[in-house]
Amino acid sequence: MVAGHLREKRGYYHIILSYTDEKGNRQTPSKGTGLTVKGNKKRAEAMLLVARQEMEVELAKRILQSPLTLIDPKEVAFTVFMLDWLEMMKAKVELTTYSAYCNCIKKRINPYFDEFHPGLKLKNVQPKHIQDYYTYEMKERGVSPNTVIHRHANIRKALQYAFKTGLIDSNPADRIERPKKTDYQADYYNEQELLELFDGVKSDPIELGVTLAAFYGLRRSEAVGLKWNAINFENKTVTIRHVVTEANIDGKSVIVEKDRTKTKKSHRTLPLVAPFEELLHRLKAQQNENRSLCGEVYNKDDAEYIYVNELGERIKPAYLTTHFPIVLGRIGMRRIRFHDLRHSCASLLYANGVSIKEIQEWLGHSNISTTANIYTHLDFTSKVASANAILGVYPAEGHSEGHGKSSERIGA
Repeated sequence: MVAGHLREKRGYYHIILSYTDEKGNRQTPSKGTGLTVKGNKKRAEAMLLVARQEMEVELAKRILQSPLTLIDPKEVAFTVFMLDWLEMMKAKVELTTYSAYCNCIKKRINPYFDEFHPGLKLKNVQPKHIQDYYTYEMKERGVSPNTVIHRHANIRKALQYAFKTGLIDSNPADRIERPKKTDYQADYYNEQELLELFDGVKSDPIELGVTLAAFYGLRRSEAVGLKWNAINFENKTVTIRHVVTEANIDGKSVIVEKDRTKTKKSHRTLPLVAPFEELLHRLKAQQNENRSLCGEVYNKDDAEYIYVNELGERIKPAYLTTHFPIVLGRIGMRRIRFHDLRHSCASLLYANGVSIKEIQEWLGHSNISTTANIYTHLDFTSKVASANAILGVYPAEGHSEGHGKSSERIGA
C-alpha cells in the first residue's frame, strides 16, 4: 500500500509518498507539485491521489518482475507496521472507530515519523521518539493535551500488539510521560437564550435538530437517526434506539446506520410533549406535500426517517454541525457548538430541580460519573444550599461561641 501526504515548503505543496519497495526497504520520495499553498489545496490533493495510484501500479509491476523475497517481520518499518495494524483492526472495530484510527495514523502519526524519522524500524522505536512526537504536536501544531492522549492510546495499542506477537521485546509507549488531561468545560445557553434560539430557528431546516438537542438532549447521531416508528402518538413517547453516524475513510464520507445507540443506557424512552408533537405533525404534513409536488423525483428510500429534506433525502449528520453556526450568525446569537445544545438541556433540567441521576437517564449516559464530570458546574447550587444549612448553626459575629445564629445567607 502506498501512503502519502502533502508538505508545505517555501509556500509550495510537495508530495511525500511512503511505501515499502519490492526489496522490503522503506521509501519516502518527495516530489514538487508546482502549486502554491494559497488556493490550491484541492488541486494538490488530487495530484497526491494520482501519484499514489501511479506508484501502486509501478510497485505491482516491480514485484511481478522480481524474485520472491522473504522479509523478516522484525525488520519492518514502524510506519509500515502501523498501516498493517490499522488494516487488521478494520475487521475488529466499528467503522466509526476505524475511521478515527485511520485519520489519526494516516494523517498525523505516520506523516510525522516519515518526515522526522524516515525508515525507523519497529524494533528500534524508543520512548523518546514517541515523547518527541507528542511534544511536537502540542508545541508546533497547537494540539490539545486531550487529543495527544487519544493519539497515545492508538500508538500504545498498536505497539502492545507488536509486543504480544514477539515483534518487539517491550512496549516503548509504556515508558513515556503522557500530558496532563485538561478538564472539559461545557458551554451552554441559559433559559432566555434557548427561548430566543427556538424562536429564531422557527421553520428553518435545522429547527428539528435544535429541538431534539436542546429539549430532549439528543446526540447528533440520535437526532438524524430518529424514525417515525420511534414515535408513539397514542402513549405519548419517543424511543431513542437508532443512530446515523458519518465516518471519513481515505477522504470519502461513509454513512453508518445502526439499530443500537452508543451505550445500553443511551437506549431510552422519553415523553412526547405537546410542542414537539405539534412540530412532528407539521413536518409530516410538509413531507406529504413535498412528496406530492415532487412526484417520482421524491426519494422514497428514507421514508422511515423523520429528518429529511424537501426531496425526501435524509439529513446528513455533518449538516447540523455546519449549518448551526450559520443560523446563529443570522439571528445574532453568541456562537456555541451544536453539541452544546445537549449541555444546555442538562443545565435547564438542573435549574428546574431535576437531579444529576435523573439527568443521566434523560441524556442516556452510561453511568452517573460521566454526567457528574461533565456538569460539575451544575452541582454548585447544591453546595450553596449545604453552606446555608451550616450557617444556621454557625455563631454570628459578636456572639460567644455556641450562642446566636448567623442571619446572613449565601446567594441571598
